[in-house]
Amino acid sequence: MFEDKSILITGGTGSFGKKFTRTLIERHRPRRLVIYSRDELKQFEMAQRFNGSEMRYFIGDVRDGERLRQAMQGVDIVIHAAALKQVPAAEYNPMECIKTNIHGAENVIKAAIENKVGHVMALSTDKAANPINLYGATKLASDKLFVAANNMVGSAPTRFAVVRYGNVVGSRGSVVPFFAKLIQDGAKELPITDERMTRFWITLQEGVDFVLDNLQRMHGGEIFVPKIPSIRITDLAAAIAPGMPTRTIGIRPGEKLHEIMCPADDSHLTVEFDDHYVIRPTIRFFNGDADYLTNRRGEKGKIVEQGFEYNSGTNPHFLNTEEIAAYNARAEA
Repeated sequence: MFEDKSILITGGTGSFGKKFTRTLIERHRPRRLVIYSRDELKQFEMAQRFNGSEMRYFIGDVRDGERLRQAMQGVDIVIHAAALKQVPAAEYNPMECIKTNIHGAENVIKAAIENKVGHVMALSTDKAANPINLYGATKLASDKLFVAANNMVGSAPTRFAVVRYGNVVGSRGSVVPFFAKLIQDGAKELPITDERMTRFWITLQEGVDFVLDNLQRMHGGEIFVPKIPSIRITDLAAAIAPGMPTRTIGIRPGEKLHEIMCPADDSHLTVEFDDHYVIRPTIRFFNGDADYLTNRRGEKGKIVEQGFEYNSGTNPHFLNTEEIAAYNARAEA
């Protein structure tokens, strides 16, 4: 579905956008790949690496609906990766987060419908499930907008879905490069927020592959969640700096001890497949209900038990210290 297609990535100069671009070009032959973002320097730097005839670089902000409508002309697939993601920054700058993450999502939806884009996949976060911080709350609102957008399309062919996953190993602002920088600067101990803390763990390549797979699976209205391992923050510190002492500094504003990707309150909507879960929409669409137990690739799932919750603290698959080190090394390759 990607051959000779025109594809646009909002926030395309970020970690995900660059990995997605590399993967798409290596595996497929898109007609046009549009990088839509607001930072001209990042676009200039990315263009030094990705400068094939299929590449297009559009400076624009998702807050600007008119620019989005221009950029999406003739586009077949949209990946919406643009967001303000830093939890503490969102707590201190709530209106800016709302403008980008909620109003920006609305602009993407309107532009996609107006231009009759075929498929739109929005990137979400574990923090959107039972949110306790503003970032998570804005992403939950964004998820709801993209799901409900399937009821706004009228006769347009556009279909919307969401991908939700947890911490990406080594992405900008994440804990792995933070720890690495501290060690490089000669730190004698590593700060951890709480010894009980757990996190889901996924590499950037796995995240990109999951998005590509689900563009082929989607009916429209799904929230896709991958089955991935968990880590303990103490094991992560030991994997990065064996033998180095740690210091507990306390949870930051808006931070959780454990991550949730499929809330128990949504268990009646959750379908389990071999390597992922699907949270079905809470609303019925005007064009009839899709069979979410069978996706468009023919894979079949089953409804989970009532009360099921996909939680990083109770996940049956935890990585040990050696596995974390190997996972991190693979992410850097």
